[in-house]
Amino acid sequence: MYEEPIFFERNRVFRVYKGGKLFHDFFGDEAVDGNLPEEWVASNVRALNKNNSNQYEGISKIKGHDLYFDELLEKHKESMLGQRNDLGFLVKILDSAVRLPIQAHPDKAFSEKYFNSEYGKAESWIVLATRPNAKIYFGFQEGITKEKFIEATKQSETNKAVMEDIIKEIPVKAGDVFFIPAKAIHAIGYGCLILEVQEPTDFTIQPETWCDDYRLNEYEMYLGLSPEVAIECFDFETVVNPKKEPKILEQTASLCYEQLIGREDTDCFGINRLKLTNGEVILKGAPKVYVVTDGSGKKYFPDACFKDLFGADYMVEKEEL
Repeated sequence: MYEEPIFFERNRVFRVYKGGKLFHDFFGDEAVDGNLPEEWVASNVRALNKNNSNQYEGISKIKGHDLYFDELLEKHKESMLGQRNDLGFLVKILDSAVRLPIQAHPDKAFSEKYFNSEYGKAESWIVLATRPNAKIYFGFQEGITKEKFIEATKQSETNKAVMEDIIKEIPVKAGDVFFIPAKAIHAIGYGCLILEVQEPTDFTIQPETWCDDYRLNEYEMYLGLSPEVAIECFDFETVVNPKKEPKILEQTASLCYEQLIGREDTDCFGINRLKLTNGEVILKGAPKVYVVTDGSGKKYFPDACFKDLFGADYMVEKEEL
């Protein structure tokens, strides 16, 4: 199995926010919003939903096999990952029908100290589609201090809009790319279908009382930390521009190969985009995750077998995508 490309079963994950309607055009799902607004792709990460009895929630299942992705990686680690300890990233597709709570994610140092994890949660967003007036939120408004932020978290119990006064609003359109560093304040706003690539954790600190009409509990806000400790997950000093412009790595008459997120942005993961207008392209190297976001085609290997990154010979027949 690990000598061929691996495909996954659908893997929609419960969240407290509503969304998922835009999955209709992408996956063919029913065009309704609900509490399964995220699709986790190639995931060996368990979702941190409190009181969840499903030990596999969030973990991808191999298509056509009674086997989960974390089990496959454990059984064939060296063959699939080479010298890597693990996959090292998580891919999601999510659709928000509401503004998510204002939040931040830990960096590696915070995660190691408080969550016993070597990973934080730097993340990136590629906007695939939008509803009218779609937006995201990123970065503190000028003059917002730690003390003002703490006061706003208290006011959020009775004023659902107070957080929007302390964070910058950014309108978005399909094709936009953003990098969200760990500890940066942010929120996905209303109306965004996003391909998200991130460090492989589900750590979110969101000290806002409400998510639309849902009241967050203490665990959902602070992940078991005290409010005083959790607030240290927010960076009040660094100012960055989250929007990234694609960098062309290779261009021919039929192929445009772009870098969306590179080493200058983060050492956690990288994202490239292939635009193929005609002909064929060979997908080289492993481990990698590919998500087809538009168009159609066929997957196959050339008639002559070739060796992959780890020296395995293989070939499969053409198959419609």
